[in-house]
Amino acid sequence: MTSTAGGAAQLLAISDLHIGYPENRALVEGMRPGTDDDWLLVAGDVAETVADIRWALETLAGRFRKVVWVPGNHELWTHPSDAVTLRGVARYTYLVELCRELGVTTPEDPYPVWDGPGGPVAVAPLFLLYDYSFLPPGCTTKAQGMEYARGTGIVCTDEHLLHPDPYPSREAWCRARVAETERRLAGLPEGLPVIPVNHYPLHRHPMDVLWHPEFAMWCGTDLTADWHRRFPVHTMVYGHLHIPRTTFHEGVPFEEVSVGYPREWSKRARPPGRLRRILPREGEKR
Repeated sequence: MTSTAGGAAQLLAISDLHIGYPENRALVEGMRPGTDDDWLLVAGDVAETVADIRWALETLAGRFRKVVWVPGNHELWTHPSDAVTLRGVARYTYLVELCRELGVTTPEDPYPVWDGPGGPVAVAPLFLLYDYSFLPPGCTTKAQGMEYARGTGIVCTDEHLLHPDPYPSREAWCRARVAETERRLAGLPEGLPVIPVNHYPLHRHPMDVLWHPEFAMWCGTDLTADWHRRFPVHTMVYGHLHIPRTTFHEGVPFEEVSVGYPREWSKRARPPGRLRRILPREGEKR
């Protein structure tokens, strides 16, 4: 683990940049740190093509002291417009190597330690996927949930573009990722707080405000429902829902830090693309 933040630094976060949209690409072009020592957590869904992912992460890595990235479902798509046709684990591995070339920290690297204001705290980039356990009301199996979702017309594009190869299913890939991540989190030094960064929330409660509750099936796993208690979680950082907000569950802050699509953020009063400050917390001394 490393520890390289300055005394005036900020730990900032953003997700769901979706730079395939020109308006969102312009937001990334305008993103700047507040100090030379700021870190940036990027919680997935940068883009669908490797070329766009490279451009965004290379741009941000050139400005921030450290950039930490985790994959969203969009990065893992084998999209027909992408020149890179790798699937599943092979695609994820390719993106990890791309990040390492750019100096960007990934879920496969040692967890860095933020030692700036509010620290020390370990920053744990996670890649966990989902296992369809966030079922719609009244459903008790994935089959029932999928039937319900098809009936509403709300089925995630992952079903067509996110391949689990060589795993037999996305659920199996998720279970493997959860087991490995659980082992790594359990190995953190005793007493060291941790900020998990994952594309999906570790707990189901953020799904309570979804307009389409069936979409929750593609939003996480019940396997992590107690992680905010089992591990010394300082703050949980996530995206995916395109509902930027702060919630608290059993005293732990959950920060949804997404930008989302222009049709979503253009309706909001606050300017889009604002980097969320995770540390120091609002009101804390810098």
